[in-house]
Amino acid sequence: MNYQDTVNWMFQQLPMYQNKGNSAFKKDLTNTINLATYLNHPEGKFRSVHVAGTNGKGSTSHMLASILQESGYKVGLYTSPHLKDFRERIRINGKVISKQAVIAFIKKNKAFLEDNQLSFFEMTVGMAFDYFSKQKVDIAIVEVGLGGRLDSTNIITPELSVITNIGFDHTQFLGNTFQEIAGEKAGIIKQNVPVVIGETHPETESVFKQKASEANSTIYFADQIINEALESDLKGSYQVHNIKTVIQSINILKELGFKISKNNLEKGLLNVVGNTGLQGRWQILGHNPKVVCDTAHNKEGLTYVMEQIKKETFNKLHIVFGVVNDKDLDTIIPLLPKEASYYFCQPNVQRGLNAKILMTAFKKNQLLGESYKSVSEALTVAKSNANKDDLIYVGGSTFVVAEII
Repeated sequence: MNYQDTVNWMFQQLPMYQNKGNSAFKKDLTNTINLATYLNHPEGKFRSVHVAGTNGKGSTSHMLASILQESGYKVGLYTSPHLKDFRERIRINGKVISKQAVIAFIKKNKAFLEDNQLSFFEMTVGMAFDYFSKQKVDIAIVEVGLGGRLDSTNIITPELSVITNIGFDHTQFLGNTFQEIAGEKAGIIKQNVPVVIGETHPETESVFKQKASEANSTIYFADQIINEALESDLKGSYQVHNIKTVIQSINILKELGFKISKNNLEKGLLNVVGNTGLQGRWQILGHNPKVVCDTAHNKEGLTYVMEQIKKETFNKLHIVFGVVNDKDLDTIIPLLPKEASYYFCQPNVQRGLNAKILMTAFKKNQLLGESYKSVSEALTVAKSNANKDDLIYVGGSTFVVAEII
């Protein structure tokens, strides 16, 4: 199989939450543990930082990787989902895993993967850990895929655990209260391993403290400790929270023996995109009119994005918007401005919500616009309707952003 055949096999033969939703989610780590054993436990052969959270875990992971790269370390980075190419999920010092490495891993282990019916995410985690081990990374930043306690990445014992924040997302898997969701995220807290919590909330603080106490884990609430405001090339006012989380995490890594200077920290924050290849976080795609995209897709993330939009200077707002079919529209529609012109679209994945259904739901709430056959068509019409002093925002789903970057 060539690279495209290999990736197609991974996508089509085995469940993948990114496309299918509920049917791909497994509340069990047995498969991942079995794969790790089969691969001779690569997860134990490199140091790591484990990052969970409802929002900000991707930005936080990339910032940490960038700073460690600036400090001279060979840094693995595992994230999900990808925007354009599967290989974005597995990087070393910003460089994606080679096509040959992806092909070789699947070819060598295909019989085991099929016999044990591993999910897309399980095999991808195994591939990443095997790659990081063989490439002898100094440290890997590992982003949780979904939740924490039962996520496939949760077989590592990291140097540090990081939980950015808690919000309502994937409630069908993680619970319907902040406390239940926090309990799932807190599942990455390991015995005697320090943990950084990005944002303090009354509903979840006690959950994290209790779990940390049980694990004899020193707990740090970054927003209670860090007052320093450093700049990053990741724009958007919401990055302030992530930067505080990152600074506290770096302080702990320094205590653990990592050599990271103030200059490394500052340069790492200012060169995240160049060092790691991160895309889709308040990313400016064009000017006159200004076109911005962001992968925020839930209540908390979209709240921050709407606050950012209010800080922009423009004449008229155009919003290209699409979501997946398990999105709780009642939680996000009230966040969006009624004075904007909407261009509704369906992302090109199995889980994409029909644009006409989305338009009808918005219309009931006096948010008006037209539906389009594709994301690209919606954006093209928005651009043709906009004047040079207008603002076009593209978002609602990672998959919408992926189609226009």
